[in-house]
Amino acid sequence: MVLYDGRPEDVSGRLPREVRTYDFLDELSIPYKRTDHERADNMEACYEIDKVLGVLICKNLFLCNRQKTKFYLLMMPGDKKFKTKELSSQIGSARLSFADAEAMLEYLDIEPGAVSVMGLMNDKEHAVQLLIDEDVLKGEYIGCHPCVCTSSLKLRTADIVEKFLPATGHEYKTVHLVGED
Repeated sequence: MVLYDGRPEDVSGRLPREVRTYDFLDELSIPYKRTDHERADNMEACYEIDKVLGVLICKNLFLCNRQKTKFYLLMMPGDKKFKTKELSSQIGSARLSFADAEAMLEYLDIEPGAVSVMGLMNDKEHAVQLLIDEDVLKGEYIGCHPCVCTSSLKLRTADIVEKFLPATGHEYKTVHLVGED
C-alpha cells in the first residue's frame, strides 16, 4: 500500500460514490491522504491500513431504533468495544440495533463494509444523526473510507467538524463510550 496526497489521478474504474467523495472534499479545500487496498475483512487487514495512514481508522456503525424510524451513524475508536446499552441511555433511544444494508444504501449511498462519515454528504434529508465518541474528537486525525471499502482516507478531525459537517448540514452529538467488559 502506498500513501497518496488527495484523489487518484485516474478515476476510471472507480465507483461514482467514491469519485463524488473526492469531488466534495476538493470543493471544500479539505486536504487528505489516501491509500488503496483490498477489501479489509478482518482486524489484521485494518491494522495494516492504519499503519500506512498513520492513524487508527474509526469504527463506523450504522444503527437504528427498533421501529426503524431513527437512524444513527456512530464514530468510535476502532479499538473500543461497542455496547448498545451504553449508547442508548445517552441518546434516549432504547433497543438500538444495526440498520440493514437497504437503509444504509438509501440514506448514505454506502454498502456494508464501507460505512463512513463521508456518507453524510449523500443524506440530503438529514435522516441520520451523527454520534461521535469523545475520544475520536480528541485525535488530530480521522481515518475513514471514501464511501467504498477499497480505499481509506486520513483527514484532520478539525476539517471534518468545521468544514465537512457544516457543508452537509449535519450536526453531531458527542457521546462517552467506555467500551470495556
